[in-house]
Amino acid sequence: MANTALRKVLVTGAGTGFGFEAAMRLAKKGFDVIAGVEIYAQVQTLKWQAVERGVKLQVEKLDVTNSGDRRKALNWGVEILVNNAGIGEGGSTVDIPETNIRNQFEVNVTGPLVLTQGIAKQMVKRKAGRIVWVSSREGLNVNPFTGIYSASKHAVEAIAETMAYELQEHNIEVATVNPGPFLTGFNDRMFQTWESWEDDPAQRIFDYSKLSFPRTQFDPEVVYATLTAVAAGEVDSYRNLEPKSMIEETKHLQEIPWERKIMDGLGVRHPSVQNSYEMRPETPAAK
Repeated sequence: MANTALRKVLVTGAGTGFGFEAAMRLAKKGFDVIAGVEIYAQVQTLKWQAVERGVKLQVEKLDVTNSGDRRKALNWGVEILVNNAGIGEGGSTVDIPETNIRNQFEVNVTGPLVLTQGIAKQMVKRKAGRIVWVSSREGLNVNPFTGIYSASKHAVEAIAETMAYELQEHNIEVATVNPGPFLTGFNDRMFQTWESWEDDPAQRIFDYSKLSFPRTQFDPEVVYATLTAVAAGEVDSYRNLEPKSMIEETKHLQEIPWERKIMDGLGVRHPSVQNSYEMRPETPAAK
């Protein structure tokens, strides 16, 4: 049974998307919410948005890759940590520049893990705590042109599952939330990051001006609700994938590499790659 006495929540990446909505809804439920945003320019904006929503937030500048920001967070008495901060780098695994690859892992893996290490040790001393990792369906499956992002989320999956085993004797709850393709703008922005690459475009395998995120996208309301519920301790499942309609497909795709042959499809464009040529940005999934 979840510990209902835990009240102080830190939500990272709360300036937009899933983190923003989870912070607002947790505050509405009466939790003492610290909303971490990447840059100072977001602080006042989020404070105004909280007033408009009729909730109270403690808004803090918290770039998870910044050691000073992470150290500052150790003074907040965090009882529930929602590791939501993250970025998505789109592009082929053989095209994305080294700097962008490193930044993808710094923001999605290294920064959040180091932040969690300090806060988790405080939780261990209290013998209570909850850590929620916002992973992705991409942490369980892959899609063309999101491979580096997917790799970072596969790393998050490994960290979260291991952490759950390691901390259970200390009464620390660990869970993941795994959003699929949702229409928040995040997925489509991934397919624009190439515009700022510092590389030689002539050396790229693909022309990214012709590609889009390869899947239709869902209304994000179900993720807002699930993430809020998991953080609040209202859900007891370790892995929480949304939309639930994609669970069976996700499990099936995890089996494919066991059966795949090295020569399968050589010389022919994969259908999932073709989808990136044919899909239009921000295409909603059928209801």
